[in-house]
Amino acid sequence: MTTVAKETTIHEKHVKEVKLEEGTQTDYDNQSDVGGDHVYGDLTEAEFKRLRWRLDLRIVPFCGLLYLCSFLDRSNIGNAKIAGITTDLNITDNEFNVALSIFFVGYIIFEIPANLMLKKIGPNLWIPLVMIAFFLGIGEAGLFPGVIFYLTLWYTRREQATRIAIFFGWATVAGAFGGVLAFGIMRMDGLRGLHGWQWIFLIEALPTLILAFITFFVLPGLPETSKVLTDTERRAIMERLRVDAGPATETHFSWVQFRSAFTDWKVYMHGFIYITGAIPLYSLSLFLPSIIKGMGFQDLNAQAMTAPPYVIACIVTIAVAMSADRRAERGYHIAAPSCLGLIGYILMVACKDQGSVALYISACVTVTGVFAQASPMLSWFTNNIGGHTKRAVASAIIISIGNVGGAIAGQVYRANDAPQMNKKRDNLSPEEYQKACEGEDLCDMHPRFRYIS
Repeated sequence: MTTVAKETTIHEKHVKEVKLEEGTQTDYDNQSDVGGDHVYGDLTEAEFKRLRWRLDLRIVPFCGLLYLCSFLDRSNIGNAKIAGITTDLNITDNEFNVALSIFFVGYIIFEIPANLMLKKIGPNLWIPLVMIAFFLGIGEAGLFPGVIFYLTLWYTRREQATRIAIFFGWATVAGAFGGVLAFGIMRMDGLRGLHGWQWIFLIEALPTLILAFITFFVLPGLPETSKVLTDTERRAIMERLRVDAGPATETHFSWVQFRSAFTDWKVYMHGFIYITGAIPLYSLSLFLPSIIKGMGFQDLNAQAMTAPPYVIACIVTIAVAMSADRRAERGYHIAAPSCLGLIGYILMVACKDQGSVALYISACVTVTGVFAQASPMLSWFTNNIGGHTKRAVASAIIISIGNVGGAIAGQVYRANDAPQMNKKRDNLSPEEYQKACEGEDLCDMHPRFRYIS
């Protein structure tokens, strides 16, 4: 070998060693397209897959169950409206919509402090606290962004979309389960002097309180301190995450990272993308029972008929996320479901005179598209933000911006925008007509008023 060749070999070896010391993924370039997906530390590949499956079974379904309860707590207000909460409390539809919007104020304000607290005191203590908070919007502000951030502390970038989809998919299960549950609970109307909507709030709140207590004992903390791992397993997890992070391996709290989250333009671009998806998602979650009722279904049937769209959406959401992880791609996996949701909305407008079946199928298409884009979007910004402090703060900022969409969503479906309103008023029974005439200054809300389409 010539002197030049020897010097070149020595130089290349030195560069490789320097890169490894800096925490890059150079040594694994031939094994994975993204970070440390084929890094197993002292474990064999089979041993690591068993470890990951054990963690999956312990972390992902439990986080999903927490979110199911959280989502039930929020979306049951839509079921309560069908059960007569506006009539019993003597509030107008506009006042009801304002109440929905106010709920999201706590979400918007408290998500950044909540994510920092999760990192400070640990997820297995912080998450139970936010689950039992008295003020729902303020307390549960920490759950959704907290779990999204928490999953990034355990899984590599190429593993996150699928886990987020399974976690988020429980929201669609909550939508389906909530409608069926409300269908049964409404039959308790009058029991012990309580209205059906009061029973909905009471019964659907109990699992949240029970799970908050269980979480402290079941949910693993942070990988570097969790007692569910052996030392060998911990090293394997930490090495895998370190390689996946490349040079962005900072785990300590940093004011520099904190400020960087607020000054990085990409954070606000992700926030803009998130809010455009959050508005239809939240509005459908809050108003789907009312939308389906407006198609001509009666109160109880409208509750039960909300289930099938959510079941379909759950299946498609997980399938889209698995494809996004397998291809290590996010943008197209956000765009395609979003277009499907847009097509669904167009069909709902175009089919307004085609009967309830066509409208219902359009609603299924819309719900599927709107929910399926969420998990690739949520994993997109967590994949591209390095450093624990910056990721925690930036995730909270983005989700806070998205929750402005939740406040907007409370105003999207007004009572006088309901489909087939004229036809519905034509078909009122004498008792329904008499009830609709009650009140003062009804204006266009009077049952004899007819809209021009």
